[in-house]
Amino acid sequence: MNRVSLLFALLLFGLAQPCLAERADRDKSAHIESDQMLVDDAQQTSTFSGNVQFNQGTLLIRGDKVVVTQDKDGFRHVTVYGKPASFRQKREGLDEYVEGYGERIEHDARAETLDFYVKARVVRERDEVRGEHITYSQKTEVFLVNGGSVATDSAPPKRVRAVLQPKARTDAASSSEALPIAPSTTLTPMEQE
Repeated sequence: MNRVSLLFALLLFGLAQPCLAERADRDKSAHIESDQMLVDDAQQTSTFSGNVQFNQGTLLIRGDKVVVTQDKDGFRHVTVYGKPASFRQKREGLDEYVEGYGERIEHDARAETLDFYVKARVVRERDEVRGEHITYSQKTEVFLVNGGSVATDSAPPKRVRAVLQPKARTDAASSSEALPIAPSTTLTPMEQE
């Protein structure tokens, strides 16, 4: 599968089922646990290290180190480091979650984007995409997956991998495709010649 086909498939993956993050999470307070914390009020930056767990509503981020920066409007930019760092959040209106992994994860609350770097993987239901860099827009519901560095003479380019499961058909969709056949009460049998 060439890159254009894969990008098209991934766009379909992103558009086939809405993947909006739980909207109520934005209005919830953030709870962070770690072994150590350093707060720099002048820079509006907090650094948490050692088995860090960041919760905000259904949003759960885990890593070895988390740096939280807050802008003047109150939006947070969270950078998570780990081997791997992880992200999990409930989808809006569904009892399903989106999960993501990478050695670095950046969550920009203002832009509503997530970036997963190095051995990146995003899982939604049974669908999964892998690459060296995955960008997921929570606003547009689009994933962009890159394999990594450009090929050199000594190493081929890294590849993007995707597993897209067939979606279950509903009874209404499968029954509408087939025409029902039933005996007619208005037609008379043909007479034999």
